[in-house]
Amino acid sequence: MLEKIGRLFAGRRSKWVTLFVWIAAAAILTLTLPAVGDKERNNAPNLEPDSPSVAADEMIKQYFPGSSGVPALVVWHRESGLTEADYSAIQQLTAELASSPLEAQGELVPLHEMPPQALAQFASEDGTTLVQPVSFMEGTETELLKHNLETIQSQIKELTGTDPFEVGTDNASELSVRISGPIGISVDATDLFKNADFVLLLATVILVLVLLLLIYRSPILAIIPLIGVGFAYLVTSPILGWMAGEGWITVDSQAIAIMTVLLFGAGTDYCLFFITRFRQELTREEDRTSALAHAFKGSSGAILMSGFTVVLSLLALLLAKYGAYERFAVPFSLSIFIMMIASLTLIPALMAIIGRASFFPFIPRTEEMEKARQAKRGKPYLPKKAGQGIGTKVGELVVKRPWTVALSCLVVLGVLAGFASQTKYTYDLLSSFPEDMPSREGFDVIADAYVPGDLAPATVVVRGGGESADVQAALSGIQHVDHVSEGSVSTVDPELTSYSVVFAINPYSQDAMAAIPQLREAAADALAGAGVADADANVWVGGQTASQYDTKELSDRDNRVIIPVVTGLIALLLLLYLRSIVATVYLIATVLLSYVAALGLGWIILHHIMGVDAIQGSIPLYAFVFLIALGEDYNIFMISSIWQKRKTMPLRQAIKEGVSETGGVITSAGLILAATFAVLGTLPIQVLVQFGIITAIGVMMDTFIVRPFLVPAITSILGKFAFWPGGSKSAEHSRSYDA
Repeated sequence: MLEKIGRLFAGRRSKWVTLFVWIAAAAILTLTLPAVGDKERNNAPNLEPDSPSVAADEMIKQYFPGSSGVPALVVWHRESGLTEADYSAIQQLTAELASSPLEAQGELVPLHEMPPQALAQFASEDGTTLVQPVSFMEGTETELLKHNLETIQSQIKELTGTDPFEVGTDNASELSVRISGPIGISVDATDLFKNADFVLLLATVILVLVLLLLIYRSPILAIIPLIGVGFAYLVTSPILGWMAGEGWITVDSQAIAIMTVLLFGAGTDYCLFFITRFRQELTREEDRTSALAHAFKGSSGAILMSGFTVVLSLLALLLAKYGAYERFAVPFSLSIFIMMIASLTLIPALMAIIGRASFFPFIPRTEEMEKARQAKRGKPYLPKKAGQGIGTKVGELVVKRPWTVALSCLVVLGVLAGFASQTKYTYDLLSSFPEDMPSREGFDVIADAYVPGDLAPATVVVRGGGESADVQAALSGIQHVDHVSEGSVSTVDPELTSYSVVFAINPYSQDAMAAIPQLREAAADALAGAGVADADANVWVGGQTASQYDTKELSDRDNRVIIPVVTGLIALLLLLYLRSIVATVYLIATVLLSYVAALGLGWIILHHIMGVDAIQGSIPLYAFVFLIALGEDYNIFMISSIWQKRKTMPLRQAIKEGVSETGGVITSAGLILAATFAVLGTLPIQVLVQFGIITAIGVMMDTFIVRPFLVPAITSILGKFAFWPGGSKSAEHSRSYDA
């Protein structure tokens, strides 16, 4: 059946029809549907509507309208002290914003109506810094916010007659201005991703092309996988753009960036799985149509199994409650699904059209063809001596000393896995950004001149208790709290009172996040002491720190749900494909061990070498989904070869030849996949740097430890029991496991 399908794509007409269908699909979709990049939504909520911080922020917005909105903090700073001209510029800017409000502009402190003495009280104690808050309505599109901040920057440049945004914050005499706060950080983060998109795409294309040229030394062959990936992207992008336009999915810059890397890395792997098999068949078959049909039969099973493994693993992210995780599911799984189809249709069609010339200048030929070629050139035919390549030597090693190989691999991976327990995690948004990012520079100025918590105070709202409940004192007693404002009674509901809590530490730090439940508990205890029934239900905590605390809680929940689901799905697919419980267990176990070891080695590199204090809390789940799914790809491809060869030869010989036969293509594919993820390490966003490094490490471990040594060694040790119960018979009577 599979061979017939392969002949279909290799047919004289069908190969051109296949190519035309892909060209037409890419052209029609690109011209009629929006690109996915045009439908990005980078301010989509990550928390659920019933998350405590979301409910608190909604209550604050409804019952304390004067304090609603999200602030941009304009940070005015002069090391030698702000001058009268600086204060005048601040007041003029405020007057302009008050008389001609920006679109979606909210609350504005009337600094322009204050006398100079009163305005100076808003400055820091040393007189070097003043923070001017400008609020905007919640949910405002990032592009509009960016436009508004650019307008403010233009107004400040005109008022000061200089460009204080280019002046260093450590300049001894000149005025510097930065825009920080939640709005400034959000806009800067979006710009980082947008600027990184093109650089990432270009770097990935060049890297994959160079690696293919170095590995296969064929310019045509190097371009063919890129053509397949390019068509897959041209089809995927408008489909995702259409789905986003219909409101079915939400896409953001981060998802598109990782999707691009995934397409080039995994997509190139699938292409190489087929191309390598085709080259092998061309040395056996003179007719390229027959060779292609046999190659399709030999590789399609593994490609389909690998593709569906990744697709289902990524779709499991739909179970996530945290928005950033859930938004990855459809773009990633759809791109891999389309790439899998391209590798089984477009790539065979291209190879059928180009034929043996695809491998120029090292064209594969049968022995008879080579004899005829040499005879035509008047030269004697000298058969190539079968040398022992690295793959053959590795295959011999694992069957001769399986226990030594297996134990050595387990010791290495086990030691590295032990370091994973030392990993520290952070949900600090600012720590993921470059130190020279304007909003981060502004935060550093605020932290030096004011209390760091002024950047993002927490708001505690309570109902009931009246004056008998000393909530302010209770909140002030919490560790890391610098000060708490006096209670502000709601004009809408007098039973509600809000308190602004300013931390003495970075409000995005783990310690500040840990204080959120303490604030809630302290306020509830104060209410309970005043006789308020069900005090816990009458306390709400909002603000950026509370949102990050909820983010951690949702992430922990998603880890507990998605990791077992992905593991179970992959185990089920392996069981159905291999029909072996034993093989399924050890294939899953080896990749899980490799994943934990990658976290451990990643922590060693990031912490002890690169000086990272903690990695982003989202990394473990991201890395798990990708490494488990992609790691099993290589196991499937290699074990399929062993399974197939075992039908005609003893098991140890099958293992030896299976390792040797798949060694080159898996090594090449692993290097390319790891390199594409490593490209993320060149970006200025730390979460992508950390994800790229850890994922690249995991892929390299699968490529050079798990696949060539550990898995075949375990298979050799278990012998016929490795195939239990589906393949425990002798080679002559074993079940067929076509790759």
